[in-house]
Amino acid sequence: MNDAEEPRPATEVRHVPREHDGHRSGRLARRPALPEEVPGPFRRSFWRSPIRGPWLTSVLGLVLLAGIVVLFVTGLLSYAAYNPDLSGINDQTPGKGWFGFYLFSWPTHPEWLYRVNQGTHVIVGLALVPFLLAKLWSVLPRLFEWPPVRNPAHALERLSLFLLVGGGVFEFATGIINIQQWYVFPGSFYTLHFYGAWVFVAAFVVHACLKAPTVIRALRSRGLIRELRTDTAHTRPEAVSAGSLVSPSPAAPTISRRGALAFAGAGSLLLVALSIGQSIGGPLRRTALLAPHGQDTGSGPGDFQINVTAAEGGITAARTGAGWRLTLSGPYPGTPVTLTRAELLAMPQHTAALSINCVEGWSSGDQTWTGVRLSDLARLAGVQHPASLLVESLQHRGGFRRAVLSAGQVLDPDSLLALRVNGADLSLDHGYPARVIVPASPGVHNTKWVATLTFGS
Repeated sequence: MNDAEEPRPATEVRHVPREHDGHRSGRLARRPALPEEVPGPFRRSFWRSPIRGPWLTSVLGLVLLAGIVVLFVTGLLSYAAYNPDLSGINDQTPGKGWFGFYLFSWPTHPEWLYRVNQGTHVIVGLALVPFLLAKLWSVLPRLFEWPPVRNPAHALERLSLFLLVGGGVFEFATGIINIQQWYVFPGSFYTLHFYGAWVFVAAFVVHACLKAPTVIRALRSRGLIRELRTDTAHTRPEAVSAGSLVSPSPAAPTISRRGALAFAGAGSLLLVALSIGQSIGGPLRRTALLAPHGQDTGSGPGDFQINVTAAEGGITAARTGAGWRLTLSGPYPGTPVTLTRAELLAMPQHTAALSINCVEGWSSGDQTWTGVRLSDLARLAGVQHPASLLVESLQHRGGFRRAVLSAGQVLDPDSLLALRVNGADLSLDHGYPARVIVPASPGVHNTKWVATLTFGS
């Protein structure tokens, strides 16, 4: 926006007279280039937008501050929902150390807890993208400051800026790639995103503390309401003395500060409109054009999202047919209990309306599940007070073939080994012959194609 380059030499060559053998002679002398003598973007006058300055950057920064706090808190809660302290099987970042200081046993109620938390995390992250891009545009001159480092305090600020920009781009990029299920990461998404978040937030806190005085001065210099009423024709640049973001030779405005904020806000609302339906469900699901699962998942009782198909999990009809058996075992020596699907159907059946909620932010919406309570199966295995439950799938490849559930999850009356959904038998893609369904849990812990349940005491 209004940025143009006027090439100039990086150094100035001058003639310096000196005495030599009784007469004056010349020599070429070089000195370090001054900020206005360096070429291209390293020169302040290269950046000519009249709206760039501390005020616009501060307002964008406050929007990001509020959003990033929400992202960080919901991200930590999302990690806690996996109950990583319960078992190494659940722990996606085993080297986390004291980063897990806040972890607690994830509850099963309210049933919509994980759905709201993860939907908020993903939707807010997408909504902040236009503001992040606008903020990066507003501080571009800072990235090309000359000289790069002036003193120790400036070096600390530059380092925090590097970690802030790099960490922010990394976190937003990996999050967007993951919700689109494009698994191109060099390692586990959970590990990369978890540690990246701590690096980014640490840099964000340092940068916010360093810039707090500047933000306060900038916001006091121009009233928000007054600036939002100022159109392009009446837009004026901030004083050059306000900071290095202000151009010393601004061009005529092509957009007002109000317009820039409205442009970022409109982009944010558009992203929300194109994605929020995947979390809310109902008629809005058809507006979720950015949802990785699309709009049409089939027809009939099983018409809701499928994260991993039977084919992707290596599950065949032969493995789930008449020869399938569920194995129940406990912590004590003895013969495991084996049950056919017919025997499970003959046990007392319970029905619960529960949704499947995934880390990518989508929700299946409430489906009516019918099956045997996990607590009843624990008693059948000889465990009256189960402390945990290891669920193992027939699936041989892919992540989350196993999951460990807490005592609270096992004993919740709505936690089921589901055999039917919406009045019909499970489809193969939805986990036939049996799958686990637990209130308020991450979708990957609702294990499909269950083969073994091992109860701890």
